[in-house]
Amino acid sequence: QVQLVESGGGLVQAGGSLRLSCAASGSISSIGAMAWYRQAPGKQRELVARITRLGSTNYADSVKGRFTISRDNAKNTVYLQMNSLKPQDTAVYYCYVQSVLHEYWGQGTQVTVSS
Repeated sequence: QVQLVESGGGLVQAGGSLRLSCAASGSISSIGAMAWYRQAPGKQRELVARITRLGSTNYADSVKGRFTISRDNAKNTVYLQMNSLKPQDTAVYYCYVQSVLHEYWGQGTQVTVSS
């Protein structure tokens, strides 16, 4: 099976930083785009950041200038560096991996930003 293992979530104060990691393993075809989504209680899951295989990036307006998505293709890993965190960033963060024939989701990691 394909597994996406997330790490790096936790509780931080407003203005702090966290770095999320998501490593893909298992029988998976060539990985294309990778992304991070988040979902807060009572809200829809939203795209936070996306990165193509060659490194082109897109960000939600709410995180531009604060978050940076990156990837290490040799390790099949995607990262999300989150700086200047705000309480509004509190959510469960999910990594997403697109392959040729399928798409995969991580288990989610909780990020809580306190005031």
